[in-house]
Amino acid sequence: MELLAEGPTSLRIKLGGLDLVLLFLFFVWVIGIGFALRRAMASSLDFFLAGRSLPAWITGLAFISANLGALEILGQSANGAQYGASTVHYYLIAAIPAMVFLGIVMMPFYYGSKVRSVPEYLRLRYDQKAHLINAITYVVGSLLVAGANLFALATVIEALLGIPLPVAIVVSAVFVLSYILLGGVTSAIYTEVLQFFVILAGLIPLLIVTLKDGGGLISLWDKLRATEGGQFVSTWAGTGYGGHNPFGDWFGIVFGLGFALSFGYWTTNFAEVQRAMSAKDDHAARMTPIIGAFPKLFVPLVIILPGMAAATLIPNLGKPGGLAYNQAIPALMEKYLPEGVLGVAITGLVAAFMAGMAANVSSFNAVFTYDLWQDYIRPGRPDRYYLAVGRWATIGGVVVGIGTAFFAKGFSNISNYFQVLFGFLNVPLFVTFILGMFFKRIAPRAGFWGILVGTVSAVTMYILYKAGALPLFRSDIHESIWSGLVAFVSGGLAILIATWGQAPKPVEQLHGLVYGMAIQDASDAVAYPWYKNPVIMGTIAIVVGLVLYIVIALL
Repeated sequence: MELLAEGPTSLRIKLGGLDLVLLFLFFVWVIGIGFALRRAMASSLDFFLAGRSLPAWITGLAFISANLGALEILGQSANGAQYGASTVHYYLIAAIPAMVFLGIVMMPFYYGSKVRSVPEYLRLRYDQKAHLINAITYVVGSLLVAGANLFALATVIEALLGIPLPVAIVVSAVFVLSYILLGGVTSAIYTEVLQFFVILAGLIPLLIVTLKDGGGLISLWDKLRATEGGQFVSTWAGTGYGGHNPFGDWFGIVFGLGFALSFGYWTTNFAEVQRAMSAKDDHAARMTPIIGAFPKLFVPLVIILPGMAAATLIPNLGKPGGLAYNQAIPALMEKYLPEGVLGVAITGLVAAFMAGMAANVSSFNAVFTYDLWQDYIRPGRPDRYYLAVGRWATIGGVVVGIGTAFFAKGFSNISNYFQVLFGFLNVPLFVTFILGMFFKRIAPRAGFWGILVGTVSAVTMYILYKAGALPLFRSDIHESIWSGLVAFVSGGLAILIATWGQAPKPVEQLHGLVYGMAIQDASDAVAYPWYKNPVIMGTIAIVVGLVLYIVIALL
């Protein structure tokens, strides 16, 4: 292998023969899954929700693998290189509690009501206006996120083949399109399970060699403390008011990141929830995010830690004339991994970005087909018609994703791009869900206003920040955290104001949709051993996360 420098900020990786064979075999396997499942796509439910037939361990691994896209591999390693140990907040405070909440509290409503998408729940709980605004914003947001994953995949293809980035984007898009088009979400989910293990097989060796070159964890920590400052290796240093931690203040981290942004992402992002909705029964659906929570606990080791190490191991990373923070992981792989291992690692990168894009495209086509085309454009057609629409929507979504991929190109840290989108789209949706799910008296018309006001508030705040009118924020990430908090509060207030003096929805229309009226299936009546109990396993995940948090804080 060798690094081919084509410019001050470019990365070029040359693979050996064994590396190329491994990458080729992975591509063949993925396409083979699509062809094998094509005949099973007999209905739109098969194509969009796998016929609600998959076991919990499959949907649980797919749940976490769908999250291991550009946001995780590039974005969080870039955060590790740029911001340091504070990045762990994204996992232990801003992921595990929300995933457990989804499994224990929210999945019974999603699955029990038999809705086919997140926007469909809003139509049943609120009204068509809330449903339509969420369907439109989700379709737009999913294509933007899919484009970011496509951009990440294309940068790896560009580094491997040396072809121009626009061509690499098209090549990457065609490949991902092929296996989603063949096998729908079932193909995406089974591929994501394979990708989960391939990703780990690539990242674990990278963690080992970077720690070895850094002299071990303690020695690496000392080097980073000397070169980047003590705040870089501390999770909470400088988070007081008036401090200098780029993540911002402790209040924003706990309530903005740990509650508004994280719960908004994990509980309403259909790209994730779709995996749980594809489970075979309510129990399997509840276990899906909780199974995913356990590998999520240890993901920081293989993503954030190498990213932090890159700050000292990759010269001029994130500086003028050097590589962008987004390139931290690929650059470490090229520098340290031998032939064969490098092939596995690069295959893992490709797998991760494919999983992220596939998750968003497969959720986009479901929302577009069910919540826009079927409900508002061409209602009452045979199921085979909507299956065909879903396939055409997949093609259209990938084509649009090619265009949106160039939006992500403007961010040296792709995580900032994702956080902006989540603040705009997911947080207003979460507050609308949570109030409507727990309070029967919330009026039907309030859902629309909660989503609209929350979204407008977040967008306005971002525009003001970029215009220099909000100099109180220490970094882009600090602004996005507070933007999420403002979106939650403003959306909640709008819902309460819109409810004032209005009649609530009739109780008979709320079965399966609000707290105390969840619909259970036969799987909920079974007595499960402790390791299959969602409440017990969810509690264990939170406790383990708390212990890890304390250990990291004491380093």
